[in-house]
Amino acid sequence: QVQLEESGGGSVESGGSLRLSCAASSSRQAGPIDCMAWFRQVPGKESEGVASGERSGRTFINNSVKGRFTVSMNNAKNTLYLEMARLKPEDTGTYYCAALYPRRGGCPRGFSRYDYNYWGQGTQITVSS
Repeated sequence: QVQLEESGGGSVESGGSLRLSCAASSSRQAGPIDCMAWFRQVPGKESEGVASGERSGRTFINNSVKGRFTVSMNNAKNTLYLEMARLKPEDTGTYYCAALYPRRGGCPRGFSRYDYNYWGQGTQITVSS
């Protein structure tokens, strides 16, 4: 019912910036996507929620990246963006877009991967020192 397509990954030097996009598409019968998020899988560590965005305009950023990453959602395009600045080598990993559909009640709070039922294929970020 819902497909997520990430783009914008790549390689960058430490201190650089990248912008990730996640475009959500759904069948005509499906409604808008209200709840989306970014997670990342860093080598040697557990999956981590990075940021989330809601159609309402509410956004959340994990404290681990707060001040460097920002998230925004374009409702008209059903697209979630992740702006990453001052990247560090420890940001290297695979970044996944996630969506919750249909939404029953409010969007998830916190960053549990189990709150989302649709996932993109992931996009690789490599930050060199």
